[in-house]
Amino acid sequence: MKRFLLPTMTILSVVFGVSSASAACCGAVSYEGCGGCGNSIVEGGVVGDGAAIGGGGAVAGGTYTVMRNVQETVYEQVQETRYRTRNETYYEDKEVTGTRMVPETTTREVQYTVNVPTYETRTKTINYTVMKPVRETHERVINYTVRKPVYQQHTKTINYTVCKPVYETHQKVINYTVKKPVWETRTKTINYTVMNPVRENHSKTVNYTVMVPVQEQKSRTINYTVYNTVKEQKVRTENYSVVVPQQYTKTVQVKGGHWETITETVPGRMMKKTIREPGTWTYDASSCKCVYVPGCCRTECVQGCPKTICKKVWVPTCETKEVCCTKYVRECRTREVPYTVCRKVPECRTKVCNYTVCKMVPECRSKVVNWTTCKMVPECRSKEVCYKVCKMVCEQRQKTCNYTTCKMVKECRSKDVCYTTCSYVCEPRTKTCSYTTCKMVPECRSKEVCYKVCKMVPECRTKTVCETTCRKECFTKIVKIAKCRKVCEPYTVTKCVPRVICKQVPVEVCAPAPCCGGVASASDMGCGCCEAAPVCCPSEGPIRGMLRKLFSGCHKDCGCDAGPACGCDAEPTCGCEVAAPACGC
Repeated sequence: MKRFLLPTMTILSVVFGVSSASAACCGAVSYEGCGGCGNSIVEGGVVGDGAAIGGGGAVAGGTYTVMRNVQETVYEQVQETRYRTRNETYYEDKEVTGTRMVPETTTREVQYTVNVPTYETRTKTINYTVMKPVRETHERVINYTVRKPVYQQHTKTINYTVCKPVYETHQKVINYTVKKPVWETRTKTINYTVMNPVRENHSKTVNYTVMVPVQEQKSRTINYTVYNTVKEQKVRTENYSVVVPQQYTKTVQVKGGHWETITETVPGRMMKKTIREPGTWTYDASSCKCVYVPGCCRTECVQGCPKTICKKVWVPTCETKEVCCTKYVRECRTREVPYTVCRKVPECRTKVCNYTVCKMVPECRSKVVNWTTCKMVPECRSKEVCYKVCKMVCEQRQKTCNYTTCKMVKECRSKDVCYTTCSYVCEPRTKTCSYTTCKMVPECRSKEVCYKVCKMVPECRTKTVCETTCRKECFTKIVKIAKCRKVCEPYTVTKCVPRVICKQVPVEVCAPAPCCGGVASASDMGCGCCEAAPVCCPSEGPIRGMLRKLFSGCHKDCGCDAGPACGCDAEPTCGCEVAAPACGC
C-alpha cells in the first residue's frame, strides 16, 4: 500500500482539490469545526455494542467517546527441552614397540707421518764493489769588463698656461601660483528606516501518550550437566641409560723446545746519490759581468755500511709422557614410574532461575506548550547631517633669486727645471777562482755471509683414536591414543511464543458537520457512507470508490463484523465497532 500512496494522493488532489473533502461523505475525518473538541461530550455514557449513541445525538463540531477494539501481541516465554550431539575425546593406552640407536665408543691405534723441520747453517763469500769519491782542487784566471756610470747635471726653461676662475653675481624675479583651500559648511536631511521588534505570546494544549513499564516476576527450572574430575593412579616401566666413568692410562708424545739467540752480519742497503759536476764562469755581455754556471747533475748507486743483527731461533724438542684419561660407558637400567590419569565424569544438576518480564502499558497525558512569536515592524525616521566642502582658490606670488656664474681666464707662465743624465764607461778587471772536482773511483771488496737452510724430514708417529658407533636396540612403551565418540546431551531453550489479545480502549472522535440532511448514525462518522443509507452518499464513479477504500481508514482485517451489504471494512482504529443497526456491523 505504501508504494501506491504518492501517485494516489496526486490523483486525489487533481480530481477533487485539497480543500473539498468532507468527513462524513468522503471517508476521511474533517477537522473543520473541531476547534471545540472536548467542549461537547455525548451524554449518556459509553456507547454499547453495535448501538447508536445513547441519551442524545452528537453535537456538530464537538466530540464523542467510543470504545475501540485494539489487538495487542504479547510474547510469552516457554521452556523447551532439546537434544544435541557433541564429540567427546577419550584416551586409550596402547603398547608400541620401537627401535632406538645406542652409541658405543671404541679405541684403536693410528699411525701417521709428521714432517719435522731440520735447520743447517752454511757460509758463502760475496764480492761487491764500492765507489770511493776522490776530490781535486783547481784554479783559473777570469778576465771581465765592468761598466761604470758617469752622471752630468743640465738646466732648461719650460713655458705653460694656467686657467684662473672669475666669478660674477646676478639676480632674477620668478612669478609662481599657489592654490589655497577654502572650507564651506553645509547641511542635508537623511531619511532611514528602523525595524522595531513586536513580540506576541501563544499557548496550546498537546495530548500525548506515554508507555509506562510494568514489571512481572517469573521463575523457571534449568537442567545442566557438570563434569567432575576423577584421578586414578597407575604405574609404568621405563628403560633408561646411565653413563659410567672408567679410568685408563695412555702414552702421549709432547712437542717442546727452546729459543736460541744467534748473531748475523747484514750488508748495507744500496742508496742513490746525486753528484753535481763542477761549474764554470761565463761572461755576460748584457750585464757586463761574469756569471757562474753550475755543472750537470748525475745519479750514482752507493752501498751503505754493513750492520750486525741478533735474532731468536726456535729449537724444537719431542718428549714422551703418560697421561691418565677418563672414558664414559653407557649402561641400560629399568625403573617403575607412577603417574596419575584424570577422567571426566558427567553429573546432572538442576537450578531455579528467576527473571523479570517488563510490559509497556500506554498512558494518555496532556501538557500546555507556550511559545512567543516576534515580528519586525518598520519605522521611518529622519536626521540632519552637517558636512564640509573644500574648494581650492588660486593665488599669484613673486620671489627674487640670486645666482653666481663662473668663467675660466687663461694666464701664461714659465719655470726652470734641472735634470741629470747618465752615461756608462767600460773598465777591464781580472780575478782568480778556485773550484773542486770530485771523481768516483771503484774499489772491489769481499765478505763472508752465514745463512740457514731448512729441510723437512719425515717422522712416523702413533696416536690412539676414539670412535663412536651406534647399534640398534628394541624397546617397548605405552602410548595414549586419542579417540572420538558422539555423546547426546539434553539442554533447555527458552523461546518467546506470540499471543494476540483483544482489549477495548476509549477514543474521542470529532463530530463533523451534517451532510445530506444530518448524520444517521455513529458509523457514518467513523467509516464514511454505508450502502444502507444511500441518501447520505452521493453517486460515485470507479475512481472515487477506489480512493474512498484507500483513504477511508477501513480495511478488511480490522476485526469488524459488518456484513457485505454494509461495506464497512474498517480497522479498530476507524471507530467501526459502533455501527448503526441498519448496517448490521
